[in-house]
Amino acid sequence: MNQATISADIIGYTALKDADREILQKDLKALMAEGARIFKKDGFYGRIVSGDQIEIALSRPAKALRLALMLKTWIKFHPAAQKKEGSSRYQYFKQHGIRLAVAIAPLNKIDPEGGIIDGEAIFLSGRKIKHQSTSRGKRITIRNTLFFCSENQKWNHKYAALFALIDELISKAKPKQCQAIYYKLGGYSENDIIKLTGRAQANINTSSTTAGWHAIEQAVLYFESQFS
Repeated sequence: MNQATISADIIGYTALKDADREILQKDLKALMAEGARIFKKDGFYGRIVSGDQIEIALSRPAKALRLALMLKTWIKFHPAAQKKEGSSRYQYFKQHGIRLAVAIAPLNKIDPEGGIIDGEAIFLSGRKIKHQSTSRGKRITIRNTLFFCSENQKWNHKYAALFALIDELISKAKPKQCQAIYYKLGGYSENDIIKLTGRAQANINTSSTTAGWHAIEQAVLYFESQFS
C-alpha cells in the first residue's frame, strides 16, 4: 500500500543569526502540531530531525503536495526571512526557504511514539534531498527546490513537470503572497485568514491572485484526485 513522505532541508539555515534560528525552531515545532491538526485524517506524523531537516509521513498520500506547499510558503513568510540585509546565503534562504522531496511508495512503519518512519518512501525522499547539492565548490547553485519521486517511472515523468512549475511560482512569490497561499492551502475560511493576518480580504485576494493561486490550486486538486 502506497503512503507518502516528505523530506526537507532549510536552505541557508547556517546563514541565519542565532536568535532567528531559535525562533524558527520554536515555530517549526508549532507548525508540526498545526500539521497534525489539519491533516489528522491523513495520518500525519512530522518530526524535526535536526535544526534544518524535517521528515513527515502521511498514511494517505493525496495531501502530500498540499502539505509540501504549506511548508514552502510558511518558511517564506516567516519573520526570519524578512530581513532586508544579509549574506548571499541568507538571500537564498529568503528566496527559496526550503527544499522538499515528496515520495509516494510503501512504508513499513509509522510510529510517532517511537519516532520511527521506516520504508521505501522515506528512503526515496531522503535520498532525493541528500543528492541535491546547494553548492559546487564556492559557487552556490539552486535550480529546483520541489521534487517528486516514486518507484513508478510514469509517475516520476508525469509529476516532475508539475512540481517544477509550482516550484517556480512559489520561488517568485513575495512574503505576503506566500502568507495568503499558506492559509488558503490549509483550508482556513476567509474570516479566519483576516483575523490571523490582520489584513483586508481584498488585500489577501490580490496577493494570492498575483502569486498564481488559481494555477496552484488546480495543480494541488489534480494531484489529490490522482491519489485519493
